[in-house]
Amino acid sequence: MARKPRALIEGGIYHVTSRGNERRAIFRDDQDRLRFLDKLADSAAAHQVRIYLYCLMPNHVHLLVETPLGNLDRFMGSLLTGYTVYFNRRHQRAGHLMQGRYGAQVVEGNEYLLKLSRYIHLNPAHVQGAKNISLENRIAQVRNYRWSSFLEYAGRVEPCGWLATGPVLAMMEGTRNKAKNMDYARYVEAGLATTDDEFICLMREHGVAVGSERFVEAIKSLHNQTATESLKREDVSFRQLRSVMDAKEVETAVREIVGDRWNQFGLRKAGGTVRAFVAWALRKYAGQTQRMIAPAVGVQTGAGVSAMIRVAERAPETKEWRNTLDLKLKG
Repeated sequence: MARKPRALIEGGIYHVTSRGNERRAIFRDDQDRLRFLDKLADSAAAHQVRIYLYCLMPNHVHLLVETPLGNLDRFMGSLLTGYTVYFNRRHQRAGHLMQGRYGAQVVEGNEYLLKLSRYIHLNPAHVQGAKNISLENRIAQVRNYRWSSFLEYAGRVEPCGWLATGPVLAMMEGTRNKAKNMDYARYVEAGLATTDDEFICLMREHGVAVGSERFVEAIKSLHNQTATESLKREDVSFRQLRSVMDAKEVETAVREIVGDRWNQFGLRKAGGTVRAFVAWALRKYAGQTQRMIAPAVGVQTGAGVSAMIRVAERAPETKEWRNTLDLKLKG
């Protein structure tokens, strides 16, 4: 029987899961995990997808992503195929790495997104045998787990440069970023003392969607249609519709904004901030991968580009440049 097409929604937010074939490990060491995250960042940039959350477990992954262009299938195909090719080559194996089709649930509104984010981030504390571990130790498992986005949300590591934490953290009551980080960490950790059984049952029962009955029925209708439609959502803060621009057009806009500072581009130290800004702009507006950007900014690897993008995200002097470029290219 042919599989039903997915509802590919412009601006849709998806909880995506993918498991290892026969529940086998898909990560054998930290090098594999780092490669998966690098591929995740590259695929997201290439397909204009926003990554809200991730959690890498030994034999499966959880992602929370937004697809402004309605292209979840292409994004996931790029991510999983690319990682499988790497994994098979490195570990001298052949065949499928992932078990069948990845799971994808469309998620509604703030309340459901927030609870789902907690569910994803608590995965490290829900491993087999966790019920026999003390609450204190389970909290420690979550706080010390390196391979989820929780540490960035909690403000305990430097931003990676490609994770979109703003929309979820905006649901916290704090007025400053640090306060929001602390509020979110407390919210997640509180989920170990009290259970979200009702939410988890709702999530598992409805399958294709997580949300109110009306929302779930709308998504089910989309799944039953041969042609997909755009779904109008109430919370527009989670939508980021944008098209890929020509790299030369982006570079021209960057030159105009940085002015005389462009003359420093080729200088090793003085031009570092300008090159970082170029890397950030090519990633965001031209949809280029880290490896594509590397030669343009004079570095050898995608990891080097990732480090530059983090500089551009944090440097006070690039804030005005980024805001000006946003207005220029979106206007």
